[in-house]
Amino acid sequence: MEIKKSGMISVVGRPNVGKSTLTNALVGEKIAIVTNKPQTTRNRICAILDRGECQFVFMDTPGLHRARTRLGDYMVGVVRQSVADVDAVLLLVEPVAKVGGPEAELIGRIQELGVPAVLVVNKIDTVKKDELLAVMQAYGQAHDFAAIVPISAKAGEGVEELLDVVEHFLPEGPRLFPEDMVTDQPERQVCAEIVREKLLLCLDKEIPHGTAVEITKFSQRDDDVIELDATIYCEKNSHKGIIIGKGGGMLKKIGALAREDIEAFMGAKVYLQTWVKVKENWRDNVNLIKNFGYRDD
Repeated sequence: MEIKKSGMISVVGRPNVGKSTLTNALVGEKIAIVTNKPQTTRNRICAILDRGECQFVFMDTPGLHRARTRLGDYMVGVVRQSVADVDAVLLLVEPVAKVGGPEAELIGRIQELGVPAVLVVNKIDTVKKDELLAVMQAYGQAHDFAAIVPISAKAGEGVEELLDVVEHFLPEGPRLFPEDMVTDQPERQVCAEIVREKLLLCLDKEIPHGTAVEITKFSQRDDDVIELDATIYCEKNSHKGIIIGKGGGMLKKIGALAREDIEAFMGAKVYLQTWVKVKENWRDNVNLIKNFGYRDD
């Protein structure tokens, strides 16, 4: 079908509010990694949906937080820039009847740029209707939102209604990305992010937040099996031992979980090998941050 309207929509909010879950639900594909840990998303990730005569390009972003490292500075910069040069912003919030600091800062940025904004109240399955009304009232006093849409991103409730609302903000124009393209992320980057997701899911405390993943080999054999080499970087030797685990058990578990998701994403069998290396304080090293794919360009 010919695309007659297309546009960029930024999904913003505090850490762990459900931005990546919503992005995946909107496009019906697992594009962004999801865990219950804050600051899972580090980069701006485009997720692309063709729906009728419209092409939606959703930009999943890191959660707005107080940066403590150079990597944190980069992530906060990504969030602030993501509100500019888009056709609409989805401000995703939890059902709490108080406008918090991160939300107030994002509303200020929205007002400064004059971009249309939709308030999306997530996790509505966790509150009663009168509590939800109080949330909508509190945010309605903070900003004149173009629309307010209550959803449950995890359950998929309200997602179609949200797409109907967003469609009104798409300008007339041709598709921005080719048909059948679901993300602007290179396949290598998606595979690296899937491995990092499993690190976040399998490891406790600060350790997974100090990891980065680099795909050092990506090739397809004659039998169509994809061969991947993934190097996991951490900041301390003690962390390396924990990631590998007793008898290599933890690393095998991370690799097996990652391979399953990578095969689903690639639609092919995958042979995945993993290594662990130490790069001390890489999160404060600008060159290493860029080498691991966290770039402004």
